[in-house]
Amino acid sequence: MFADFLNRLIQPQPQTLPDADARLALGALLVRIARSDGEYSHEEAERITRLLAARYGLDNDAASALRHRAEALEAEAPDTVRFTRAIKDAVAYEDRQAVIEALWEVVLADGIRDTEEDALMRLSANLLGVNDRDSALARQRAEARLRP
Repeated sequence: MFADFLNRLIQPQPQTLPDADARLALGALLVRIARSDGEYSHEEAERITRLLAARYGLDNDAASALRHRAEALEAEAPDTVRFTRAIKDAVAYEDRQAVIEALWEVVLADGIRDTEEDALMRLSANLLGVNDRDSALARQRAEARLRP
């Protein structure tokens, strides 16, 4: 179903993705981080829907539909590099910091932070070109936003 999309992501000189494809790549990366611990909770799925809605100005139905497409894409994609490269090529550094913050929100959404999620966060931040300091600051902002 997503073979053409994935093939575009692995080209030696990938083109900048159209906005719809960049949205899908971000959604798939959010799903990948949520699934990295072997459990994809309702809280994580709902957090992804809210993040997509807020980031792209979508209503709940459109954001849910995007999340469902992202879930299907993530299940077919063999690695994380494809998503991060597409996002890095399409998004300015400041906006990539916001991507890291969104990823942290998903990691923290279920109240459990485990080693698989931490490892994928470090890899994702590195692949997105976001340094450790900025990733830590993004985590702190996400934690503050999630506190009651």
